[in-house]
Amino acid sequence: MVSLLLLASFSFKDSASWRIADDYSVSFKTKKAKGNFTKLQGEVVFAENDLANARFNVEIEVASIQAGNWLKTRHAKGGSWFDADAFPTIKFKSTAVRKKDNAYLVQGDLTMHGITKEISIPFDFKQNKFQGSFTVNRLDYEVGTIKGMSKSVGTDIQIDLSVPVTN
Repeated sequence: MVSLLLLASFSFKDSASWRIADDYSVSFKTKKAKGNFTKLQGEVVFAENDLANARFNVEIEVASIQAGNWLKTRHAKGGSWFDADAFPTIKFKSTAVRKKDNAYLVQGDLTMHGITKEISIPFDFKQNKFQGSFTVNRLDYEVGTIKGMSKSVGTDIQIDLSVPVTN
C-alpha cells in the first residue's frame, strides 16, 4: 500500500499544474513599434518528463497593451489595429509539446483579432520560468493594414515571453 501511495505521488508531480507568477513579461516589437501586454492569465500544465500531458491554455487582455506613450497605446487598442472592444483577448491553446534539442517546442492555435492560426513557439524551461520568442505576421490576423503610415510599422511582430510560474 505504501509503495502505491509513493508511486501515485510521483505521478501527480509529473503532471505539474502551474500558476503564472505576477512578474511575467509579454513584449512585442516590429520595425517601428514596441511595447508589452500587462494582463496574462491561464492554465499551464507542464512536466519535463510528461510532455504528452502538457498543456497551455492562456490569454492576454488586449486592452492591457502598452505601446510606449498614450497616443500609440490608444491607436493600438483602436479599431484600425487590435480593436480591443471587438476582440478583447488574444488566446493560445496548445495541441502538442515536444522536446527539441535542449529546449521545447509547443504547437497550438493562436487566436488574435478573431482569426485562429496554428503556430509553434520554441521555449526553455529553467528555474520555474518559461522563456521563448516567436514571430507572427500581423496581416495574417488582419491587425492593421499596409496602407499609409501603417506600412512603416512592419508586418512581422516578434513576441518575447518570460513567464515565471509557481505551484
